[in-house]
Amino acid sequence: MPRNTEFAALTEPFRRELLAHCYRILGSIHDAEDLVQDTYLRAWRAFGRFEGRASVRQWLYKIATRACLSALETRSRRPLPSGLGAPSDDREVTLALGEPSAAWLQPAPDRLLATGDPAAIVAGRTGVRLAFIAALQLLPARQRAVLTLRDVLAFRTAEVAEMLDTTAAAVDSALRRARSRLAAAGPVEDDLAEPDEETRRVLLDDYVDAFTRADADALVTLLRADVELEMPPIPTWFTGREAVVGFLTDHVLVADLWRMEPTQANGQPALVVYQRVDDGRYEAYGVQVLTLIGTRISRITTFIDPSLVPTFGHAPALAT
Repeated sequence: MPRNTEFAALTEPFRRELLAHCYRILGSIHDAEDLVQDTYLRAWRAFGRFEGRASVRQWLYKIATRACLSALETRSRRPLPSGLGAPSDDREVTLALGEPSAAWLQPAPDRLLATGDPAAIVAGRTGVRLAFIAALQLLPARQRAVLTLRDVLAFRTAEVAEMLDTTAAAVDSALRRARSRLAAAGPVEDDLAEPDEETRRVLLDDYVDAFTRADADALVTLLRADVELEMPPIPTWFTGREAVVGFLTDHVLVADLWRMEPTQANGQPALVVYQRVDDGRYEAYGVQVLTLIGTRISRITTFIDPSLVPTFGHAPALAT
């Protein structure tokens, strides 16, 4: 078998789960895509020296994890606004100014991460949920890597030690610290009572209808009393239905200003958002990810970043 063909046959089945792994560590789907490309380039160059002492999957994860850790040496963590300060329950609060050059957590399209490989399914939807990815960003890079390799991907301690060129004792120690820090940060919504598929679809349709018609009263019926709203890169975020709906009514809800197209991000319902501009077209605005509990919306995370829209497979603009 030619070398190119053999390499592709052995490594391509793991590309999507490696993308999910790099995304967990980096918090950016754009950076993760770059690092996966780098991983495959490094693996190709080293393929002639691969002796098969570990599985191809473990070997690729070793390369990918080390590439991510190297990248993080020169990059800051990617938070959400909720990871930086307390929320506001005042609809009239003055919004804090965001730093344009700051790096924020990004959502990840399900279409890029989905895989039918049984080895990857162990990670489950929890492993890419937005709250979990945000919580991971609170950890030092090495702890982040250890926790994802052990608790999400279920590699054995000895395997992780080999990947990171360290000892089993060091891996266990890092894992304990990582788990403790995550627990102190609070729940990461890994066991939410989500609605069934039909209820979820109806809820999403009703939300889009209320939002695009600027119907605040209809929106109120869809939100939990303790709903939260955050809008990176804006650092200010809101808690409580009165504050959230009040802010949206005052600053966001205008009939026919928005178009929303359903998608999936981080194993959650999401919307690609377009905003009407002066010539009547709708231009990409960002991506909105919804967290559901029961039959209500518990969190709205609006990523105001037009560059995300093509990543979700949508056009940068829509005709009228």
